[in-house]
Amino acid sequence: MHHRLAPSSARGLLYVALAGVAWGTGGPTGALLFQHSGLGSTAVSFWRLLGGALWLALACRLLRRGPIVQQLAASPLRYLLSGLGLAVCQLGYFAAIPRVGVAVATVIALGAGPLLIALGARERITCTLLLALVGLALLVSGGGGTGSGAVVGIACSLLSAAGYALNTLLNRNQQDPITSSFLGFAAGATLLLPLAMTTGLVPTPISWPLLAYFGLVPTALAYALFYSGLRAIRASTAAVIALIEPLLAALIGVLAFHEHLTPLSLTGAGVLLVAVLLQARRE
Repeated sequence: MHHRLAPSSARGLLYVALAGVAWGTGGPTGALLFQHSGLGSTAVSFWRLLGGALWLALACRLLRRGPIVQQLAASPLRYLLSGLGLAVCQLGYFAAIPRVGVAVATVIALGAGPLLIALGARERITCTLLLALVGLALLVSGGGGTGSGAVVGIACSLLSAAGYALNTLLNRNQQDPITSSFLGFAAGATLLLPLAMTTGLVPTPISWPLLAYFGLVPTALAYALFYSGLRAIRASTAAVIALIEPLLAALIGVLAFHEHLTPLSLTGAGVLLVAVLLQARRE
């Protein structure tokens, strides 16, 4: 396997920012799939990871990456845990939404993630990180109610954050982010398959283009970019920069779905954007 030089910090920040942009299109795409695919959340998560694995397998082939089996054999537990993190992140978030609402689930899952990553990487929790979490909380303040089953919903949100943190920490300093992404997605899809089969796996024909996009842009491309960025910048910094995701998702909601942001949400968007820019300057 060929070793590649790590990108500069500036390039790493760009990769993570682009990953956040790609992730930001995932929420609206997922919402459309729930409406038109006839699939439940577990099946949509399965198809997302499987689609990402297929796109990355094609990328590995075209880019002539080293033997995938050899890389898997070198560290099988890493990729199994990475796939577990991806599966838990998806399942925890979707299980939390009906119990605590989109707003609370988003704040806890996306907010606790950077904190867990900083702790796991033994990096300092900065004022900029805390400012980003305040901005995130304000941004989604009008996104839904608290729902029922609050304790279970909060636990599921924290589980989602833990899965995201585990996946991020395991994929720092990977020499081949594309192959690493493929192996993680393949493992995650395999873990989700038994659960997805219990809820129905066959999507409607009209949803196939959406599923292809879901697997390509907010999954395969986003994670490959994110893992590439992790080679050059700190994990906690990457987690803050990736909070561009809810900013873009909110913008798409306004432009494409005619949603309205409250003054408090607009303030949160501004605070979050400032925090992202400050964190990028710190790096």
